[in-house]
Amino acid sequence: MDPILLGGIVAIATIMVLFSGVSVALGLLIVSTGFLLIFDGLRSLELIPEILFGKLDNFALLSIPMFIIMGSSIASTRAGADLYEALERWLTRVPGGLVVSNLGACALFAAMSGSSPATCAAIGKMGIPEMRKRGYPDGVAAGSIAAGGTLGILIPPSVTMIVYGIATETSIGRLFLAGVLPGLLLVMLFMLWSLYSTWKSGDKALLSAGNYTWKEKFEILPRVLPFLGIIIGVLYAMYGGIATPSETAAVGALLCLLIAMVIYKLWNPKDLWVVLRDSTKESVMIMFIIAAAGVFSYMLSSLFITQAIAEWIGTLDVNRWVLMGFVMLFLLVAGFFLPPVAVILMAAPILLPIITTAGFDPIWFAVVLTINMEIGLISPPVGLNLYVINGIAPDISLKTILKGSLPFVACMVIAIILLCFFPGIATWLPDFVMGEAV
Repeated sequence: MDPILLGGIVAIATIMVLFSGVSVALGLLIVSTGFLLIFDGLRSLELIPEILFGKLDNFALLSIPMFIIMGSSIASTRAGADLYEALERWLTRVPGGLVVSNLGACALFAAMSGSSPATCAAIGKMGIPEMRKRGYPDGVAAGSIAAGGTLGILIPPSVTMIVYGIATETSIGRLFLAGVLPGLLLVMLFMLWSLYSTWKSGDKALLSAGNYTWKEKFEILPRVLPFLGIIIGVLYAMYGGIATPSETAAVGALLCLLIAMVIYKLWNPKDLWVVLRDSTKESVMIMFIIAAAGVFSYMLSSLFITQAIAEWIGTLDVNRWVLMGFVMLFLLVAGFFLPPVAVILMAAPILLPIITTAGFDPIWFAVVLTINMEIGLISPPVGLNLYVINGIAPDISLKTILKGSLPFVACMVIAIILLCFFPGIATWLPDFVMGEAV
């Protein structure tokens, strides 16, 4: 059978299996095993356990559960609420300062937790009721938190970037650095839209918040600065050549747990057990997807589907930006239905040879891919952040939340366009800190 035609059949079968409701990892294993049996026979089954465990035999994978523990220990405390309150007190005189402080809190909490749903939940519980109480429209209140939560997969340390690095054998340190300036760009675009929408409303009550004394502004900082210090310390250790990403993640996880125990009195064994249990569940889920995606990639390669697609695209006489447009459209649609980790593990090994052959930087592509995944987090039908916000504020309809999120989707599209015109936004910092890639 023609490999291109076979690839189309595999794609349809994968979509059907994943839409049946089975987990992503199990679905990938079912598809991979089925096609290997049909085309390679029973002997192919002998290789599956070796591929599964071989894919997990990677020291860099240790950073995933460590960063997840780091985020869970923060998310299980009042760190998000304190971060929100600190920014609210310091930005109180900025026009529309409340929504700006929410977005700032989302950005910082996302950097600490690396999780989009956790960011939405932690900041939304405080921010949405406060914004609604002060007269902000429901769409602005909910949409800003939903969009701000997506920053968790872009701003380092990001589990999504780690997964991309492992799937494509790209430097995780470079990927982390590549997400910094685009992350700040998105925060700026989100804030500019929020300020404009607040000013456009013409409601003077929205342009000012409560007054706080200098004492009130400084007294909350000791509860926030230790966590920010850990983030800075982790990044410094990683880029200062002191430790590997896995080692810094382990130290960061331990310090976050200790600070949560000291500052927020997280001494109860039941609370600690919840943090470790939830972290283990999420880590195992991601590891299982990584292992299953390894088998899926092997199946595609074994049946010459990957090579045939790359060769076929290489023969197309089209502008490379037209090619990139189709790639981004594919990623956008995939992000509507699948979680970011699954999309990256399934698509990155196939797309990387294509985009590098077309002359695109794989580090730059990682950032563009991640922003596409962010759009999927606030887009139906499986926009996870939309449902998280709806769970926090059930009296705000999903339609209202989605409508409030759409302007922020436009901001992400603008960010992608800017990255296309100015790729140095993503590549300058990694090259400056770590030297140009060979």
